[in-house]
Amino acid sequence: MYLVLEDVFKIFPSRGGVGEVTAVDNVSLQIEKGEFVTLLGPSGCGKTTTLRMIAGFEFPTKGNIRLDGEVINDLPPHKRDMSMVFQSYAIFPHLTVFENVAYGLKVKKLPKAEISERVERVLSLVELEGFGSRTPEQLSGGQQQRVALARALVMEPKVLLLDEPLSNLDAKLREQMRSEIRHIQKQISITSVYVTHDQTEAMTMSDRIVVMNEGRIEQVGSPTEIYRRPSNRFVADFIGRANFVKGTVKGLEDGRLAIHTLGNTLSVAAAHNNFHIGQDVTLVVRPEMVMIDPPANAHAEGIVREAAYLGSMVEYDVEVDGQLLSLVEYDPRRTTIHGEGERVQVQFLDDCLYVIPD
Repeated sequence: MYLVLEDVFKIFPSRGGVGEVTAVDNVSLQIEKGEFVTLLGPSGCGKTTTLRMIAGFEFPTKGNIRLDGEVINDLPPHKRDMSMVFQSYAIFPHLTVFENVAYGLKVKKLPKAEISERVERVLSLVELEGFGSRTPEQLSGGQQQRVALARALVMEPKVLLLDEPLSNLDAKLREQMRSEIRHIQKQISITSVYVTHDQTEAMTMSDRIVVMNEGRIEQVGSPTEIYRRPSNRFVADFIGRANFVKGTVKGLEDGRLAIHTLGNTLSVAAAHNNFHIGQDVTLVVRPEMVMIDPPANAHAEGIVREAAYLGSMVEYDVEVDGQLLSLVEYDPRRTTIHGEGERVQVQFLDDCLYVIPD
């Protein structure tokens, strides 16, 4: 593995001066060369502190950080062969675009011709050709973000670190920039560690997502694995929307569980072999994993408590056997919407449900 965190802790003194606060709690992570990994979690979960330890702005209290086989715990940031893109961009307002991008190369005292060639090449990469003479005040927010990205890439680092770089942009520009950053990362195959609390950014940009909570890693996996097979309730609740439905295991056969829930018995794939008959479990049911008014094989009947038409979809709150479920219907052929109080049939889609122990 290329970038490795081994049993890393970061402990700070508490603000009152009494006791300690564990910001990062025994984090171990292996990142392959060229991989795009996102640290995702709520505010205060330890993701930014982890990134700052990788960058060298903080040092581990315990544990090791290795880059390409070398322990880098005690190396200062400028000796780690990494570049960081900050949330605030941190570009110099009194320098031109070219001067901003060239700044790190000038500090390294590279020849002028090489500096010029590398700056022009990276400006082309981030689609800022011809912008070299402009000042930051002449740029849009998205263009300033590209300058910050170019300044990081021009150093040709082993690892690119990005700390919530899109949080200051509006929604449309944020969507555009996340596609561009991912495209550039793939194009040059640079190892990247990205920090965000935005689930959409993590899902659309990452090779793997590291979900963190209270300083610990809850789950590591591809976007599909994290969404479809969450390891626990926190992950299921934090990534996307989910209904949590109580049930009881009634049988086990051929890797599937018979679970009694919502007045019926459903057959659900077992994630592991540790379940037993009579065990109380929770079904993770995503809103899009339930069909309303199926042509056949309905599992239950419900009552519509609320309906909202959103153009591309209809969102329903449907009460089934005393539990309120949030459901989404994307069928573009449907021209009518079920009204409040209307009875509907519901069907849980095979192999879309996931079981976690209570």
